[in-house]
Amino acid sequence: MCSLSTSTLPICWMTEIRRGRTASFTFSSFFVWLKPQCLIGISMQIPSKRHTDKVQCYEPATMKYLGYFSELKPDEVKERVTQARKAQKIWAESSFKQRRQFLRILLKYIIEHQELICEISSRDTGKTMVDASLGEIMTTCEKITWLLSEGERWLRPEYRSCGRSMLHKTSKVEFYPLGVIGAIVSWNYPFHNIFNPMLAAVFSGNGIVIKVSEHASWSGCFYLRIIQAALAAVGAPENLVDVITGFAETGEALVSSVDKVIFVGSPGVGRMIMRNAAETLTPVTLELGGKDSFIVCEDVDVPHVAQVAVRAALQSSGQNCAGAERFYVHWNIYSSFVAEVVKIVKSVTAGPPLAGKYDMGAICMQEHSEKLQSLVNDALDKGAEIVGRGSVGNIGAGAVDQYFPPTVIVNVNHTMKLLQEEAFGPILPIMKFSSDEEAVKLANDSKYGLGCAVFSGNQRRAKRIASQIVCGVAAINDFASNYMCQSLPFGGIKDSGFGRFAGVEGLRACCLVKSVVEDRWWPYIKTKIPKIIQYPVAENGFEFQESLVEALYGLNVWDRLRALVNVLKLLSEHNANPSTRRKND
Repeated sequence: MCSLSTSTLPICWMTEIRRGRTASFTFSSFFVWLKPQCLIGISMQIPSKRHTDKVQCYEPATMKYLGYFSELKPDEVKERVTQARKAQKIWAESSFKQRRQFLRILLKYIIEHQELICEISSRDTGKTMVDASLGEIMTTCEKITWLLSEGERWLRPEYRSCGRSMLHKTSKVEFYPLGVIGAIVSWNYPFHNIFNPMLAAVFSGNGIVIKVSEHASWSGCFYLRIIQAALAAVGAPENLVDVITGFAETGEALVSSVDKVIFVGSPGVGRMIMRNAAETLTPVTLELGGKDSFIVCEDVDVPHVAQVAVRAALQSSGQNCAGAERFYVHWNIYSSFVAEVVKIVKSVTAGPPLAGKYDMGAICMQEHSEKLQSLVNDALDKGAEIVGRGSVGNIGAGAVDQYFPPTVIVNVNHTMKLLQEEAFGPILPIMKFSSDEEAVKLANDSKYGLGCAVFSGNQRRAKRIASQIVCGVAAINDFASNYMCQSLPFGGIKDSGFGRFAGVEGLRACCLVKSVVEDRWWPYIKTKIPKIIQYPVAENGFEFQESLVEALYGLNVWDRLRALVNVLKLLSEHNANPSTRRKND
């Protein structure tokens, strides 16, 4: 469980702590306990200096202080993993029925407490309630529903063909839990980024310890309580799922302690995790963000695609791993498309999402607005032009730097950092192209390779363009719809990382994959080594092998039959004269 200051908890949590009711509770009482009115926080003064051994938590939208959490030291992390490992050994024997019950309880709670979950996310990351619903609630519910429907099917033994030489065998793949998964997740979707690896890990029989970002620790520890209550309700062992807080040292300790690492974050940190994981040969899955291209051909419905483009760029204030960051528009419709996008963007107002009706929220990380402005300034210095911006509503003086107005910028090219570096902000750089070949070339001119979106009135054309873009996720005439199809894997290539989470591939990535072969008609037909190649090997043993290979794999039936006759002849001769052995040199 998270080590926390009581100042980080809503008032009703603190009341329950004082009454001694947090040690044990039923899931039904937990439903009553976490009411939306419990969101009322405690006003505290922001510390004058940063405590190096504590994770300080703020509301990005207002910069109000939420409290702090302890930075776990390496020994504490290892102890948490040890406790999870003990619990996992018990949970590994659980039935799929019990695991599905856990998922159903979570799904019921999420559906009935959408507002609470979204408000927690909004307070900790600055996103709007709509953005939280789209990115936190819908994605998580879809994953749970898919696991309920298909999860067991993909973890059951899977029978495979045996090939020609093993026709008397059966072969299958079995999937066993790895042990304890370690997940280090980003801050942009704190609810889903915890639930996504947790659901796959727990359903496949693993334990999991999740290091939440120092920028979203308050919400992460809140969400852990939901998981713990659901696990308790199905009789799961304690400590099967844990959330830990801290900085780099905490994450390094986790990487060195677990059986598999799932990381969502930046390429720089991803490389560090790989180096640390190499010491123990721990497998890793890396999702390192992207610079997704959004291609618009001249035969589209411009107003419709413009709306999709703006959502693709401004969802969660642009702080979206799969967000569109490069817009390539055919020159024939370039002017009309830009005009339509500018009209929409100018109608967008950013502001504190829980303080009024705003279309867009805050920038989560302190000082990130400065980076965004630096990218824009570099583009402007190289000839780009801002043609439209949204507005910022009433915000407190202390939170001015937490907002960046949605911005449309044109006359851009690939010499600009804005088209090369991941911005992670509400910026739409729009560039012309004149042919499908040029669009593909521009889309591939990136060190990232996470996803793309291609729009055309001719679906075959859109699919042809998308097939040539080097990335892990492609949406045809839509944006990011792949992630709502939870049967599909999610991940990229190049600096976007490798490995996959979500889908069959992500579920099985949490497993030890074991190949098993056994005799089909045991004990009536057993595998025996032909005497001709038993030790000591007969003098004509290699001739036998040559004929056997051709009998099994010859390109035509007559060659195979001729070779089979020779195999039978050699066996017969050897059985008639078993003393024929290879002569010693």
